[in-house]
Amino acid sequence: MTWFTATEPLLHDHVAQNAASRADQWACVCGDDRRTWRELDESLRRAASAYESLGLNRGDRVAILMDNSIDMLVAMLGAVCGGYVVVPLNTSVADDAIRRMLLDSSARAVVASGEHAARIEQLKFVDGTTQCLAVGEAGPGWQNFSALLDAQPDDTAFPDISPGADCNIIFSSGTTGHPKGIVHTHACRMAWAHDLGLALRYRPGARTLATLGLYSNISWVMLLATVLCGGTLFIARGFDSRRSLRRIADERITHMAIVPVQLRRLLETVSREKTDLASLESVMCCGAPLESTSKLAALSELTPNLIELYGLTEGLITIQDLGDAARYPESVGRAAPGQLLKVLRDDDSEACVDEPGEIVGLGRLMMSGYLNRDDANAESTWTDANGRRWLRTGDIGRIDALGNVYIVDRKKDMIISGGQNVFPADIEAVVCKHHDVIEVAVIGVPSERWGETPLAIVVGDGALDAAALKDWTNERVGRQQRISGVRQVEALPRNANGKVLKRKLRAEFANVLFEEA
Repeated sequence: MTWFTATEPLLHDHVAQNAASRADQWACVCGDDRRTWRELDESLRRAASAYESLGLNRGDRVAILMDNSIDMLVAMLGAVCGGYVVVPLNTSVADDAIRRMLLDSSARAVVASGEHAARIEQLKFVDGTTQCLAVGEAGPGWQNFSALLDAQPDDTAFPDISPGADCNIIFSSGTTGHPKGIVHTHACRMAWAHDLGLALRYRPGARTLATLGLYSNISWVMLLATVLCGGTLFIARGFDSRRSLRRIADERITHMAIVPVQLRRLLETVSREKTDLASLESVMCCGAPLESTSKLAALSELTPNLIELYGLTEGLITIQDLGDAARYPESVGRAAPGQLLKVLRDDDSEACVDEPGEIVGLGRLMMSGYLNRDDANAESTWTDANGRRWLRTGDIGRIDALGNVYIVDRKKDMIISGGQNVFPADIEAVVCKHHDVIEVAVIGVPSERWGETPLAIVVGDGALDAAALKDWTNERVGRQQRISGVRQVEALPRNANGKVLKRKLRAEFANVLFEEA
């Protein structure tokens, strides 16, 4: 006889539990604004009640377009705890992309702060069917979010939520095309909290610094793990390397997440200023593969507790555990707990150990699917002989005999030159070793002879001799990897998570014809 049905607490359960057991401990801090777990719990109950007062039904979508703040945290988590589906939007994308996301998500409510409310109005998205809430001043048709919360009771019970119900829709970064809505359930999100909280060594009393936008899935990893362990989330309004280092020392930060471009800036700053970073227990670096030179420098100059994470918001994750970074600096780690990984050849057969191919994976962190995109769902699926559906990553990589994963390149970034596959990352690894190069991105450009040929786009240290760098590089790469030119730019186009937008570079140089290298 089965006496009990196994259930797993969801996010709102953990918030309520923290409010009871850690009532007077700080839950979140942003500048002078800070809330205890009791106060945060009350704020989230008010927010959930506020959405209900607007006539929203459970499962309706609530879009968030805000700068980092505790108000943003309340708007997001209040929706989740109230049984609504939160849609956090990247504030750095163009207005037309914001409009597409709002329409694609069928948002019944939108919460915006400051200038972002004006952006929403300019998009003419406010049509009377969507409830619009502003943090701060806003025009006609908008309600004040804070005033609406103040009018709600702080003891409203959170509803019962099905673990299989949608929790959030996070749009992809759009590095290779239009952003796609990625849907996670409540159960999936708690799996993220448990599995990654364990892998990233979260513990009760963790003090987490968030320097990326709270709309980012990277921030959600930290947020979910911090709620799970009842820690404190320190929210930065933006990233500044000096302020971040000072805050780590002053607030005794134990956990944080950064992207490679932030890590490089921290390294530049810490080399000039001595800072006490001994409190750091885990620094997750993710968003793009971290080059080995920066990884090794970070281990010696920032913290030995650097953990690289490679993953997709869709749900495939690798973790490079402490101690492995120095031994396998080129690797992005091994499959995270609960994950299975394989590598496929072009014909979808399984590759051998150390053989490059497309990485696929499955596990309990996987998304439900792409929102309103049956075509993308089908394109991203590989079904094995047992009928199990694996997620295609679009990344080319290899897995060694120990399970270490090595990223070779993005499948869509691969250059086909003279009928041969050329991986830009292999060339970038060489170019970035030149003393005059700060950053580099290699793309394929048209060639009469080869169809495509590699071009290096470089951020240089002062005046850079492009011809000399081309010759220097071509002496060190294989014949088919030789670059046909070097173009110096002030900065590489990136998304909010630091990934280089190579599609923008390809569009810029699409009409330039290069000769053979």
